[in-house]
Amino acid sequence: MFNIEEFDIKLDTEVIGRNFVYFDEVNSTNSFLLDSREYKALGTVVLAEYQLKGRGRKQRNWQATKEQALTFSILLTDKIELANVQLLSLGSSLALAQALENLYQFKVNVKWPNDVLVEGKKIAGILIESTSKGSNIERIVVGVGINVNQPNFAGKYNIQPTSTRIELKKTVSRERLLSEFLNHFEEMLDDWINHPQKIIDDWKTRSRYLGEKIKIHEGNDEFFGVFEDVNENGYLMLRTRDEVKTIYSGDVSINI
Repeated sequence: MFNIEEFDIKLDTEVIGRNFVYFDEVNSTNSFLLDSREYKALGTVVLAEYQLKGRGRKQRNWQATKEQALTFSILLTDKIELANVQLLSLGSSLALAQALENLYQFKVNVKWPNDVLVEGKKIAGILIESTSKGSNIERIVVGVGINVNQPNFAGKYNIQPTSTRIELKKTVSRERLLSEFLNHFEEMLDDWINHPQKIIDDWKTRSRYLGEKIKIHEGNDEFFGVFEDVNENGYLMLRTRDEVKTIYSGDVSINI
């Protein structure tokens, strides 16, 4: 069971997480916040122990073990008229990287576009979705899945998963980790709105594959080249034999 009192004691935010909703089970925390008429407040956080239809990018299924992982979503409704959603994804990855380093002294890298890695293994992923009315974005929801106290992972994965428990060889407080992340997330939002270049610069210092030869898989297409840079909007710049190509989405892996 998630101890809300323990979480609240360590939460040091003005807005993010101050409206907190806990579910034992829900279809999807992202869908809940995107569709809810009741929960509209900026910074609302919805956490569920189990998501029946949890998902990652490209509608991929995301499963998490009850009371061992953290699967939650954050609602943003303020100052998002001209929101750069891709940059928010990078900033959210950075906030989590900072939280993991502060609490556990992990060496944390980020992998474009939305993964957080410890020792090259995936410890978390982020999925950002939004709703619009006409040309105006009405809501942005930041969905986060963090592997915390899982002892192992069965099956095959494109990137080997890990958890804080595997890395530390002990269980940790999910409540403390969530509050630490939300504290950093609120600080990051100021940079997202007012200092976007800082997010780009900080993200590049943690980038897993920047400067490497990579392969990008997107739908039926594959692209090969050098991960040259991330542009001002957070998109990947791939240097191929003929050009520098802007990549808006895709799965990145090392091209051996």
